[in-house]
Amino acid sequence: MKRTTSARIDAAGLTIVAWAAFALAPWHWLDFSGAGPNWSTYPLGGAGSGLALALAPALGWSGEWWLLPILAPLALASAASLPGRDARVRAGLLIAAGALGLALTLGQGFAVGLRGWNAQWLAALFGAPGPRQEGMGLGGVTVLACFLFMLCRGLAGRGWCRGDAFVVTSIGTVVALILLFVFYPVGKILVSAVQDNDGVFAPYEFVAKFADRSIWGLDCVGGNLRCGVAWNTLLLGVLVGLGSTALGLAFALIATRSGFRAKGALRILSVLPIITPPFVIGLALILLFGRSGVVSTTLSAWFDIPPTRWIYGLPGVLIAQLLAFTPIAFLVLVGVVQGISPSLEEASQTLRADSWTTFRTITLPLMRPGLANAFLLGFVESLADFGNPLVLGGNFEVLSTKIFFAVVGAATDQGRAAVLSIVLLGFTLAAFWLQQVWLGKKVYTTVGGKGDSGLPTPLPRFVAWACYATALPWAAFTAAVYLLILVGGFVRSLGRDYTPTLNHYLTAFRIDSGASGLRFTGSAWDSFFATVQVAALAAPVTAAIGLLTAWLLTRESFSGKRAFEFGTLLSFAIPGTVVGVSYILAFNVPPFELTGTGLILVICFVFRNMPVGVRSGVATLSQIDKSLDEASLTLGARSFTTVRLVVLPLLRPAIVAALVYSFVRAMTAVSAVIFLVSAQYNMATTYIVGRVEAGEFGLAIAYSSALIVVMLVVILGIEAAVGQRRLGRREATPVAAVAGG
Repeated sequence: MKRTTSARIDAAGLTIVAWAAFALAPWHWLDFSGAGPNWSTYPLGGAGSGLALALAPALGWSGEWWLLPILAPLALASAASLPGRDARVRAGLLIAAGALGLALTLGQGFAVGLRGWNAQWLAALFGAPGPRQEGMGLGGVTVLACFLFMLCRGLAGRGWCRGDAFVVTSIGTVVALILLFVFYPVGKILVSAVQDNDGVFAPYEFVAKFADRSIWGLDCVGGNLRCGVAWNTLLLGVLVGLGSTALGLAFALIATRSGFRAKGALRILSVLPIITPPFVIGLALILLFGRSGVVSTTLSAWFDIPPTRWIYGLPGVLIAQLLAFTPIAFLVLVGVVQGISPSLEEASQTLRADSWTTFRTITLPLMRPGLANAFLLGFVESLADFGNPLVLGGNFEVLSTKIFFAVVGAATDQGRAAVLSIVLLGFTLAAFWLQQVWLGKKVYTTVGGKGDSGLPTPLPRFVAWACYATALPWAAFTAAVYLLILVGGFVRSLGRDYTPTLNHYLTAFRIDSGASGLRFTGSAWDSFFATVQVAALAAPVTAAIGLLTAWLLTRESFSGKRAFEFGTLLSFAIPGTVVGVSYILAFNVPPFELTGTGLILVICFVFRNMPVGVRSGVATLSQIDKSLDEASLTLGARSFTTVRLVVLPLLRPAIVAALVYSFVRAMTAVSAVIFLVSAQYNMATTYIVGRVEAGEFGLAIAYSSALIVVMLVVILGIEAAVGQRRLGRREATPVAAVAGG
């Protein structure tokens, strides 16, 4: 009886919100820049409500008669909200209202555009050019969301996912968001792969472009010619995936299983590269190892070793990507290593296994979900990265740079860019499938409902020294790179004139005081404030959607689950340039006009960076026993309460990883947003790229250094706010490298 009453109240609430949005909210306005809609003609005109615009033609005024059919699903929802309805009847009415409402609202949005009918058959049926309308705004989006929630509520009422409305609504919401902001825009540009330059269906052109020798050629095997760009990309991706996972594991083991005293400094050095703006690492490597670099000139002067261009090509890109993507592996693996139950390792040693056997047969196998996800993220990130190959690639071409020049080069070929993007997607799908095969159906649960008072087993001597030998030199190298970056902002011209100066910082961040108070007159302030605002909005949304998706993937069983999981990786695999162009193609016209607004930047960052939250959450949740969730549900708690009180406290490492990564990527991304920025919302990275193109390296490095400091402060704040998870274990630092074996 209680659940039936709750279902009726929820249905009534959704119906009231949907009617209010349709009758009162501006149907087309969605500009949150501060100007607001023009209310002078309300309820008609640009700020008109859906109901007023729908009824206006019947009264002889200018309106939008095609909105009238939306009244039908609203009426069905109202009928479902009436008291005394049978539960199954109410669920059926909600399903009908939700499905019909989504179909009619989206149908009218895609049918009528800025220039009339969007389909030839509609123009032939009703006459050209047809009616015109702008994209859906606050009212339209709210009504759409209500119809989606009605559909999910109705499906729960019919027993989907054990009748759990929270689970069904979560699945429906995430699927809808991925379809709208991942599949829809990417599909817009991928369709061009089977079209010619005039937009006509041409499958033979697709076959010719896909089989091109420049993509799949193997001339490098038997001679001195270059291999195809696909093999270059695959080789680089595998090397980066393996290297970043190994380095991330070494840092994670030292941070959690050793008595190393400088863990804080080591942790900062391991995370520094992820908060570095684009091109800065590549620029620093050139200033170190280029023909005129510090290291090259020193070796030439002291040991008579002639400078070379070895940094340009596979070695340079590999080093830069390892610097950039190792922190991702570390953030994923540190929580996984922390989650391994000491009691399992103690049981192994109780059975007289030495430390190496315990590590090899217990510890490492329990890390497999983390290792698999760390490799997958490093591999996919390498495939999608174009900044480092653009700066250091030389003659070593990869798919991302080829796509970039196909989109923005002199010979623009959108179809070729789409074909190359399909190749990238194929590699990502293959990596995802191999990951599933490697993990298999084994259970990796290590966090259960019981406390664990054991201490982590000391690392075997060989493993401990291997970690130190791997991580400490890499940390020293990272420190040298960042010392060079720091110095570059305080000298006139790095590499030529080392005269100390503050001019770069003053140009970017000057603050003047006058009669009206402080004035931010530096050239970088506008982009800095816009970037911080967008990143602060995007980070919590990214983490929330990513971790919710991870929980659904690990705790719920539903049809299409594997396709759903791969869909969460789709935007991660597509290069940022393609994502940016696809967002322009998809969201520059009705029904969703978002270009030029800050909202499109937030959305782009959310769904571009969401896979890290998903993979980190999946890796951590794989270790947490489902019995904890089941115990909470058995005691009468709802799924939402279980997630909030039981799961989230154990997900703190994944929460930190998702928040940190999404925030800093929003601060440092360039490839996608370079197409989406506007005069009002100019991002820090586009400002930096502009300074690099103008040859103002000192100003670019100074701005980058300031961003690094800001992001370090934010990361420390996130870690302090989220806190550490408590696993019921004794808090003591194990002594590493003392055990034999």
